[in-house]
Amino acid sequence: MGRGKLSQVAIRALQTGANLLLFDQELTPSQARNLARSTELKVLDRTQLILDIFAQRAISREGKLQVEMAQLRYALPHLSEKDNALSRLTGGIGARGPGETKLEIDRRRVRDRLTRLKRELEAVKSQRSLRRARRRRLNVPVVSIIGYTNAGKSSLLNTLTHSGVLVEDRLFATLDPTTRRLRLPRDQEIIITDTVGFIRRLPDELIEAFSATLEELAQADLLIHLIDASTPGVEERIRVVEELLNQLDLGGLPCLKVFNKADLTEGQHLARLCARHEGLAACALDGASLGPLVEAIQDKLAHLGWPPRPEAVGRPA
Repeated sequence: MGRGKLSQVAIRALQTGANLLLFDQELTPSQARNLARSTELKVLDRTQLILDIFAQRAISREGKLQVEMAQLRYALPHLSEKDNALSRLTGGIGARGPGETKLEIDRRRVRDRLTRLKRELEAVKSQRSLRRARRRRLNVPVVSIIGYTNAGKSSLLNTLTHSGVLVEDRLFATLDPTTRRLRLPRDQEIIITDTVGFIRRLPDELIEAFSATLEELAQADLLIHLIDASTPGVEERIRVVEELLNQLDLGGLPCLKVFNKADLTEGQHLARLCARHEGLAACALDGASLGPLVEAIQDKLAHLGWPPRPEAVGRPA
């Protein structure tokens, strides 16, 4: 963005009464400072916006820890020295020159806080590992619902398991993974989990901070890729989710594609999507439409060897 374009943006902001500039890309610390200085407006980039949304949505202690860690990772390179007169002299006999500057102190405090957060998240990680091991001992298959944010994952979980998980028509309404038990018609029990929604160009800070949560997907026996069939960019969203799964080394897991919001989608378009991606049509809010999905889950698990043969249940892993 050159000076001319920047002047146009500043004038447009004055005309519309805007007090914020939002960029759909990542800005370097110097770019953000120069833009804010030139326009006298608050400047946010894509990563900051996503982190702010996550911070508003985090409810559990684990979610808050993960969001704070992602925010600190993002903020560390963006720290700048406000006043070099705030440097402190080193203590002790024979000390020379200025000691830590205000910038160095801030950076050290951020790193110390990151270290503490890592320790706390490692404890969360070990607790999740224990719960996964307990589930494995019970020989119950795990089915994880994944998909682009706001595709209806929590609605599907609620309808299948008669739960009361928070459901809202907004991005990242659910950050914490939710686990419920579900008994299938063939008298088989499964564990079904709802995970955090994906989004295009998910910031690296979030992927690293939410590694404990995303590890739940690696332990799944079957993924249900829930897709909002009514959205205009449905093909792009499918591609984004598949690329993120490959990035997380989860592309090889068995996956069942389900096109949600069938009641809001034109029939021929929905039929073409299902045929092209070998998926199923459903409406997460209508339990009567989920019969084919439940049958497909049972067939898929049976193909994968669930339930295990009786003689294999007591066999050591």
